Amino acid sequence: MKILIAILILSLLIFVHEFGHFVVAKICGVHVKEFSLGMGPRLLKFKRKDTLYSIKLFLFGGSCAMSGMDENGDETGEGSYLSKSVWKRMAIIVAGPLFNIILAFLFSVILIGKVGYDPCVVGAVADNSPAYEAGLKPGDKIVKINKKNITFYEDYALYEMEHDGETMEITYVRDGEKYKTTVIPRYVDENVYQIGVMLNTDNADNKLEVSDVTDDMPASEAGIKKGDVLLSVNGEKIKDYQHFRSMLLRYGEYNIRIMVDRGGSQVMVKLKPDRVHQSYYTTGMGFANVWEKVSPIKTIGYSFKYTGYWSKSVFASIKMLINKKASINDVSGPVGIVNIVGNVVEETKDEGALIVLLNLLNFSIMISANLGIMNLLPIPALDGGKLFFLIIEAVRRKPVPREKEGIVHFVGVILLFLLTLAILFNDIRKLF
Repeated sequence: MKILIAILILSLLIFVHEFGHFVVAKICGVHVKEFSLGMGPRLLKFKRKDTLYSIKLFLFGGSCAMSGMDENGDETGEGSYLSKSVWKRMAIIVAGPLFNIILAFLFSVILIGKVGYDPCVVGAVADNSPAYEAGLKPGDKIVKINKKNITFYEDYALYEMEHDGETMEITYVRDGEKYKTTVIPRYVDENVYQIGVMLNTDNADNKLEVSDVTDDMPASEAGIKKGDVLLSVNGEKIKDYQHFRSMLLRYGEYNIRIMVDRGGSQVMVKLKPDRVHQSYYTTGMGFANVWEKVSPIKTIGYSFKYTGYWSKSVFASIKMLINKKASINDVSGPVGIVNIVGNVVEETKDEGALIVLLNLLNFSIMISANLGIMNLLPIPALDGGKLFFLIIEAVRRKPVPREKEGIVHFVGVILLFLLTLAILFNDIRKLF
């Protein structure tokens, strides 16, 4: 089921991409020989106005075969791609990525229209932390860091990854008024003890409810389950999250007993925390999972911004790869996407079909925007590479010889194939 859902999502995104090429090619008078859904042998087909429409065996992606696009036989024909002006050819090439970006926007409208948007609201501030010393409090809404506007929590998370450890001039809203403060992240180099759980602390009584359990970690091996509420460690009642962390640090070298509340019954589990060395910058802030509903007009505006966020994240990711703040281990291909989709479904299935659907919609926004922007980059063999040669043609007023352009795209195909193999190998390795 996870594989099927992932294939359907990717197929939809690729189909929309090819449909963009198809629509604009038709508008520009280019003969489309075949427009297909899927790959492999044809299952169904029909012809209309000299275009063959087909559904193929493997419902993954699609294709838009245009006259004169990849061959020399009908270059000068009236309906040939190559017979059209450079501006029309640019429009046809850009249409595929543009349709992906439009789809991401439409999905954003549905998502934000249904659940609202997620502002960057402070949920917790650790005592004596940089955020505490800067005067930040739970409930403050961060709207700007240095010169960057912060609309969504994701904006903050991306900024922090790009500018890890840098001083932050923060503008925030409290009780309708704007304030400014400075947060200087603190470098931490320490040994910690972990049991492998994510805890939901977004409640008034400081209950530590398990929202996720990591496989092959002490908590999962001891039988702690999602939904359990942590009550005590070695008989000592847990006051709050910071108290729990301090107890793990105090008892971490030994086997410990954790009492949990599971559906009204108290259950004792025994485990030995894992010792982990870590170094990082911290502000001492945690963020609330808050969603604000907005008017239909504002939904459109936030949808533009949300699509823009995911589009900008492509460039931020490339920058982090170049600066070695990220590695190929952080890149996922089809296998990784299947795994991510599986995790999305698994983690939200207990909350109902609607929540699963909304989370998959959010995932599709990210992939569709990424697919659109990546295809516009001047990479040989991709739409952006073809657009690059068309821009050269427009500037010099004559096309680059097809054989030379073909060599560049061929090299690009080889390099993309090798990169795909590397990412595929890495995806499979991460599964084990």
